[in-house]
Amino acid sequence: MALKLKALSDPTRLRLLSHVAAQGCEAVCACDLTDELGISQPTVSHHLKKLVDAGLLTREQRGRWAHYTVIREAFDDLSGFLALR
Repeated sequence: MALKLKALSDPTRLRLLSHVAAQGCEAVCACDLTDELGISQPTVSHHLKKLVDAGLLTREQRGRWAHYTVIREAFDDLSGFLALR
């Protein structure tokens, strides 16, 4: 849980995760996040890797671009943890 919370403590990661989560079950291409959020591609890649490593997103390579999807169970775990506090 600490790894998830640490990943979410960064405002850029929180924005990225929020944007991906807003798409529901649809995968989001990393290429769409740079323009959408006004963040450079290297910065997007760095932060998305941290979110994947924390177990909050999954990554699927499709040709040249990576697509990211929220791990629903991770959100449920976070929600349950925060509800107890």
